[in-house]
Amino acid sequence: MESIPILESWRSTVGPVLDSDEKVLASFEPNLDAQLHFQQALLVLTPRRLIQFLRQQHSCQSWPVGPDLGLALIEQGSVGTLELQGPSGRISSWRFTIGQSSAARVMCERLEAVQTGQNLQETSICPSCGAIMPATATKCPACAPQSEVGSLASLFRLVSFARPRLAMIILSGALTLASTAVGLIPPYLTIPLLDEVLIPYQSGKPAAFSLVYWYLGGLLIAAFLGWLLGWASSYVSAWVSERISADLRRRTYAHLQRLSLEFFGGRRTGDLLSRISTDTDRLCNFLSLHLIDFVKDILMIVMTAGILLWLDPMLALAALLPFPIIVWLVQWFRSRLLRHYIRSTVAWADMTSVLTDTISGIRVVKAFAQEQREIDRFNETDQRVVASNDRVNRMWAFLGPVITLLTTVGLLIVWAFAAYRVYQSSITVGILTAFIAYITSFYARSESLISIFSSVQRAAASASRIFEILDRVPSVPEPTDPVVPARIEGAIELSGIRFKYGQREVIHGIDLTIRPGEMIGLVGPSGAGKSTLINLICRFFDVAQGSIRIDGHDIRTMPIEVYRKNIGIVLQEPFLFYGTVAENIAYGRPGATRQEIVAAARAARAHEFILKLADGYDSIVGERGQSLSGGERQRISIARALLIDPRILILDEATSSVDTETERDIQAALDVLIKGRTTIAIAHRLSTLRRADRIVVIDNGRIVETGTHPELLRLRGKYAQLHRAQIEMVQGHAV
Repeated sequence: MESIPILESWRSTVGPVLDSDEKVLASFEPNLDAQLHFQQALLVLTPRRLIQFLRQQHSCQSWPVGPDLGLALIEQGSVGTLELQGPSGRISSWRFTIGQSSAARVMCERLEAVQTGQNLQETSICPSCGAIMPATATKCPACAPQSEVGSLASLFRLVSFARPRLAMIILSGALTLASTAVGLIPPYLTIPLLDEVLIPYQSGKPAAFSLVYWYLGGLLIAAFLGWLLGWASSYVSAWVSERISADLRRRTYAHLQRLSLEFFGGRRTGDLLSRISTDTDRLCNFLSLHLIDFVKDILMIVMTAGILLWLDPMLALAALLPFPIIVWLVQWFRSRLLRHYIRSTVAWADMTSVLTDTISGIRVVKAFAQEQREIDRFNETDQRVVASNDRVNRMWAFLGPVITLLTTVGLLIVWAFAAYRVYQSSITVGILTAFIAYITSFYARSESLISIFSSVQRAAASASRIFEILDRVPSVPEPTDPVVPARIEGAIELSGIRFKYGQREVIHGIDLTIRPGEMIGLVGPSGAGKSTLINLICRFFDVAQGSIRIDGHDIRTMPIEVYRKNIGIVLQEPFLFYGTVAENIAYGRPGATRQEIVAAARAARAHEFILKLADGYDSIVGERGQSLSGGERQRISIARALLIDPRILILDEATSSVDTETERDIQAALDVLIKGRTTIAIAHRLSTLRRADRIVVIDNGRIVETGTHPELLRLRGKYAQLHRAQIEMVQGHAV
């Protein structure tokens, strides 16, 4: 039996049970028992049987695979059930957390494939994360960093950012070529200086010693021109690279803003910050500092090699003998270096993420006295940065001296062979001196090129991470043929909508019609699907099936920006940006006048406390509004929603995190806000929804009840149950 596609921890348990020729087709861990307690269990499917392993009971049970044996997968919320069914009904069942659903689904598909005689693609399971992957895969796509697919090709994609500044790039290239060419003049001038002036003069032969001043003047002019052209080339290159990097930062940030919430749900803030700041800065340094040197080195190597071959082909071939070995070494190290640089970049992003999380949540850290824990966590990620950099440094510590040794060997070959050629009178001392100068420059440039190669690899790794963002397509696309209504009245119609998070369906065919100006209350237990439904109406996500219509128009046919400008949202935890109070109120309408801002604040019952601040409306709000109380932040949030005058209003637990007195003030502000607007309100405090025209009860992704507060109480259903539970909780607190 070849490799068993199971987690490493189960190999010693499964191996002895299987026959020598019995292959594992699929495996799956049902990690919950019948009481929903965690357990260690494993199901293994082979072409002959389905085997169950229970670690705590040290038991093993199997069922032969036959045409009457079947598996049924049931997913309910965050828990799934896999049922084994036979001719007489259910034989057994296993429960699992939703993270195991993909493996359970594969188990069902492979059993059906065995029964129908279909060909099966062999799979394995990642020993780190348990994800299913092809048996031939060497890396797990689930846990390996996506950016590891990067290569030097990512750098060539920067050409699209360079096109707008093509003229300046051509100028920089011309200056670089001229600077390199001027740098080749001095060694060539030494040939006549030695052969025609100094050596004859020292030998007592007639020589025009006054020519020395001309040759020295030529060397001085060449040095000055080289400096001037080099400075101009570096300046133009830096000017271009700064603007290319700025374009890259702007486009990446703009693309991030257009990506759907789904993308951000799977990313750490620190990682995204690292890509936009650290990675673009690294690219800027490469383009401005190293790229020009890289081009100069390439030009110098090519042009020097041409001059060497022109001066003496035999001597040039001898001098260039170690160069192919150097090229082979660099190529051999290239992919390994790139892989280590990518890992180093990912480690750095992880460290930045820890830093971002800790600073953002510093109140929680201090409240729970977890400073040392966070220090240890930061030290751990920092140690991974050091370890990844150590791997790179070890490779460079080996490669650098080897290159130096090879270049030294090349110089020794030149001296030996050239001395022999001078002895044979095949070349002059002047040619020998120039040759040594050129070959020294050649190998010096080669070593410089190798050192720059490190920067090239780092830049390639950074470019890969940036283009990974730019290549991401929004899951909520703009319509190809947009419909722009003249005015939105606020009629909302949900028709058979379904929605999935991954493979897990959380909204199951909801139908709901909301009239313009009507207030709808959404209630239900946690995880029932209320917030998901709001996200779909706001079009943060798109429905998997069905449609959502506003005034008869499918929201997928309307431009996203136009549609969302008609929606006002007041969240349970309002987010305020660093800036003044006035700027936060006017966030949805940056051009609002001070009078409009004050009017919105008055309507939101925020004007009085704002005037008590040190600078009134010009008072600086700390990051996330930490300098204000929860009720004050909420009223500023309401003022922000009022100012844009939305036709549709979303209230997501707007009063759940404040005291009773503050709730009264906020409720008074909300009464002003909801007038004449279609309102959808989520609230756990059912008393806040008594003003609602209708209350919709959602449970397990479905609408189970609809009606007014009194009607739902008379039904004695889910709403009455929630209402009774809240009354008992309040009475319990009172006691």
